Amino acid sequence: MKNTSEYIAAQIRESARVKEALLKDRDAMETLAGVAGLLVSTYRQGHKTFWAGNGGSAADAQHMAAELVNKFRLNRRGLPAIALTTDTSVLTAIGNDYGFDQIFVRQLDALASPGDVLVAISTSGESANLVKAVGKSREMGVVSVALVGARPCALDACDHVIHIPSEETPRIQECQTLIGHILCDMVEQALFNI
Repeated sequence: MKNTSEYIAAQIRESARVKEALLKDRDAMETLAGVAGLLVSTYRQGHKTFWAGNGGSAADAQHMAAELVNKFRLNRRGLPAIALTTDTSVLTAIGNDYGFDQIFVRQLDALASPGDVLVAISTSGESANLVKAVGKSREMGVVSVALVGARPCALDACDHVIHIPSEETPRIQECQTLIGHILCDMVEQALFNI
């Protein structure tokens, strides 16, 4: 690398540019507000949320579920949020017996109920295990939400889709974390900041 400081600055500028583009995307802002309302309604009706992804998106799923179960900003009771990415015994048993593409489907089948919400986090929007989980959620009456990159993708079949205006994995993931934090914050404010 010729100039480390310039490279770092360029990365920060690109991250900020993608976030500015997201901010200017009216459809994305409206969908984000709608999904926040959906999650609030889901919790008010006594239902739960499921979070799923692969790789870095698996970590994001775990992160957001933890924010809801524990707390985001406010000291309050926990909310039922389950990351389908965390139980290694379940993941490896399903992967071994049924295949990796079934790891989320089998968990939804065991744990989900009509009125719950599945949030699928993916940079490509093409992960077979998430696509199959969305199909299962539709069969079960579970509402599906996708956080994906800019390209049209298989997860566009979800009930609600937020496209990040980038095709670069790091930039997509940075915005997915931002969106997850916004959702957690809005849910917490609506339910507990009385």
